[in-house]
Amino acid sequence: MTKERRAEAAGRRTVDSPEVLKALSHPLRLRILRHLGAAGPATSTTLAAALGENTGTLSYHLRMLERSGLIEDIPERSTGRERWWRGVRGLDIRRPPQGELTEAERAMSAELDRMRMEEDVELARQFTAGHAESEGWMRGSRSLIHLTKGELDAFHDDYLALLARYARGPEEAPDDARPILLRWFGLPAD
Repeated sequence: MTKERRAEAAGRRTVDSPEVLKALSHPLRLRILRHLGAAGPATSTTLAAALGENTGTLSYHLRMLERSGLIEDIPERSTGRERWWRGVRGLDIRRPPQGELTEAERAMSAELDRMRMEEDVELARQFTAGHAESEGWMRGSRSLIHLTKGELDAFHDDYLALLARYARGPEEAPDDARPILLRWFGLPAD
């Protein structure tokens, strides 16, 4: 099964445009997406309070995220000037091939990688420091296997399909569910 078919089968929409890359390469936008993903829908006012920002700044970044298809307005909850926002579910965000990116887009991609790596390193620190007190909420695995490039691609697609199978937002989650951060990456060991 191809990547596209797996994404469609899982009810996911693949996004791989430079515009989405640009929207993601801003630290406040990443914080907004994380907050909406963990806490659920919010207004610019509630986001401003939660993230320690002013509503004008948040409104601008919310519009940028909306234009790139990463968040959406919830019309049934919005009243007057108050708009409620939620993260768009079912997105499979992939990078465009490096050869198709401009120099500026490659720089944005590198900045996004740097920001995400800093976040991943901090998560690894938290994992190490809090594992004993996590009451079983932390899990981890580290492996070494031998794969062809095609097998690595298939493994990645299977991982995304597994995520899609368990994915749900805070509004659909049971009361005893918690927001869980998951990371996967594979790289040659030699």
